[in-house]
Amino acid sequence: MSLRTCALLLSSVFLAACSCQSKEKPQLPTPPQAVATAPRDVLSHPTPYIPPQCYTKTTAADGRVHNPCFACHHTSVAPNYLEDADVQLTYAFPEPALRNPWTNLFVDRRQAVAAMPDEELLAYVRQSNYFAEDGSLLLAKALEKVPAEWDANGNGRWDGWTPDVQFRFDERGFDRLADGGYTGWRAFGYYPFPGTFWPTNGSFGDVLIRLPEAFRQDAKGQFDPATYEVNLAITEALLARRDVEIAPTDEKKVGVDLDGDGKLGTARQVKYVWIPGQGTTLRWVGAAQALQTTGQVHLAAGLFPEGTEFAHGVYYLDVVDGKPTLARRMKELRYMIKRGWMTYGDHERAAAIEALDAVKKPDETRAAKGNTELGVGNRAGWSLQGFIENARGELRPQTHEENTFCMGCHSGVGATDDSVFSFGRKLPGSEFQAGWFHWSQRDLKGLREPRRADGHYEYTYYLEQNGAGDELRANTEVLSRFFTADGKPRPEALEALHADISTLLLPSPERALQLDKAYRLIVREQSFIRGRDATVEPAVNVHRDLSDASVELVTGITEPLTGPRTGNVTVYPGLPVKNAEPAPKVRLTGGQATTGPH
Repeated sequence: MSLRTCALLLSSVFLAACSCQSKEKPQLPTPPQAVATAPRDVLSHPTPYIPPQCYTKTTAADGRVHNPCFACHHTSVAPNYLEDADVQLTYAFPEPALRNPWTNLFVDRRQAVAAMPDEELLAYVRQSNYFAEDGSLLLAKALEKVPAEWDANGNGRWDGWTPDVQFRFDERGFDRLADGGYTGWRAFGYYPFPGTFWPTNGSFGDVLIRLPEAFRQDAKGQFDPATYEVNLAITEALLARRDVEIAPTDEKKVGVDLDGDGKLGTARQVKYVWIPGQGTTLRWVGAAQALQTTGQVHLAAGLFPEGTEFAHGVYYLDVVDGKPTLARRMKELRYMIKRGWMTYGDHERAAAIEALDAVKKPDETRAAKGNTELGVGNRAGWSLQGFIENARGELRPQTHEENTFCMGCHSGVGATDDSVFSFGRKLPGSEFQAGWFHWSQRDLKGLREPRRADGHYEYTYYLEQNGAGDELRANTEVLSRFFTADGKPRPEALEALHADISTLLLPSPERALQLDKAYRLIVREQSFIRGRDATVEPAVNVHRDLSDASVELVTGITEPLTGPRTGNVTVYPGLPVKNAEPAPKVRLTGGQATTGPH
């Protein structure tokens, strides 16, 4: 039975249960970012939230079926109740999206790329567009007197996020001010998500997290790095769903049994415990604990506390000493802030209503409320906002349409934890600096390949099921490295991948420069609303138009694949996780709707 049918039944059951408990239908919280869209922010096409990769031709001309879809769309873990594995089976688009709007995929850039000198390109990517020559922050300075074209509401000031990351990281991954103070941002290493997000497909990314000020303060309201580290460790335990090592901490002082041994002593770990229906005995420490007591902040497995922020830089690739690495120049700087709290019940009901709407109004497109300054709300409590290069290579605020593009991945997929991909994939405590570092401090080389919960190596499994290293099957370098001419995986290449993920994730120097050049052409055109994938040759494994009645809307995939966490919530070897709670599923038994675990 399809997700939408299940969700229809779930919605009926859930809403009926709600109505029995209360005469007044409960309402979901309305995030404050849900503001009216300014006239200048009208979308050029109604579905920028459906990414280009979703138009992939999963059935090849020779009849072979490729499945990259499972990476995003699969069995979810509560409180992600989307259960969207059935998306692997069909191109379930609303009617306005049947014609592929991402026409940049079909542009032939080979001549233009060949004409761009390597030296010119390298000089470009090695110049920062975030820092001025004196070390000040270019965007922050520009936003002090916001240009009229950036001022969406015309009030003469910038109301969105003003970038304040200093990119001075210490040995614990904390971002530091010039005087030694803390910005609150902390960088972490993570396993890049399969497919498009690998550097071999065009970009290098970093991610930083910042919890609200109270989470950085002790019980007296004073900034305290030790308190902040414990709260971040609690966050990691709740989102990655595993035990997390910490520096020896006096539990009597913080008033929390962090290690779950039933007494207040000296804790050396945060014990992940989440019992469905009962929750956990964990509490925030320091000033945040008082806010939790009064209900101003919350704590639950799989959810970030209110006020959590993420900064995500997307970079060009540089080549240093013959090796591709993260460049100084940013392609984009993305930002998320969690503005409101939604309970498990809120998330479950929202997912059911969304799926019910998909059944009743399949051709209705999603509303994207927001503007250039405040970003776009993702209907799960978060605002998404970003900056991208202008034609001269300077960072500018994304338009509303460009922000809405971000909503596609951070809203409505089963693979995320509270709308976020990276933090649940953070490197564990056994890695460099316990996983708290920036990629400028340690690169990908030598990182072991992560395993799925079922024992398969995660990246190897993706290669085997997709038969390629990207959704478009356009990365010929990965094809030649990891597959024979008849499409069979090369055992020796996979063995090397198990020990070192850089053998797959990093491109050759030649490919790195080609992809940089292709993307720079898009920047010069400012054609992001037609796609921002760095393709050199026209894509051939992508549908241009699905509105033709002769085109079947089935992918050719007949059996959905499971995600990496089915059965046990971890992608890391040797780190067992207990009390994982899969999202409930609605089943039909003898014509009756029943709920139960997978």
